[in-house]
Amino acid sequence: MTVKYFTVEEANRTLPLVKRIVADIVEDYRVWKERVARYEVYAAAATEAETADQRDVRMDVERLAERINTYMEELDAVGCVFKGFDEGLVDFYGRLDGRDVLWCWKLGEPEVEYWHEVDAGVAGRQPLERSRVGGEDAQ
Repeated sequence: MTVKYFTVEEANRTLPLVKRIVADIVEDYRVWKERVARYEVYAAAATEAETADQRDVRMDVERLAERINTYMEELDAVGCVFKGFDEGLVDFYGRLDGRDVLWCWKLGEPEVEYWHEVDAGVAGRQPLERSRVGGEDAQ
């Protein structure tokens, strides 16, 4: 896997596209979860072959999963890493003080305003200090 590195500014320039894709993922995932739950209820009550209603819900689950996967591929093509279906969390690889870090953004935030260590996850999010991430090392 080839990692694409972003400056904070480069990551922010991708956000108009990334925001639309992530909003679609989050919404489709919410609907997908609802459909899966409905299918499980149908399956638990089933006494014979799949009914037309069950089939319709199953096909909807499959269609939504395919769309979500397509959106994930689009984010992969941008070079960012999708991290959270419920929050719409996205990371961008960057460099800070000579080491790899992740610039962290989630749906609803106006721009990339946080970072964390590669192994820290969202719990390790720290606010960006613009003076530290604007130089050559922040690539």
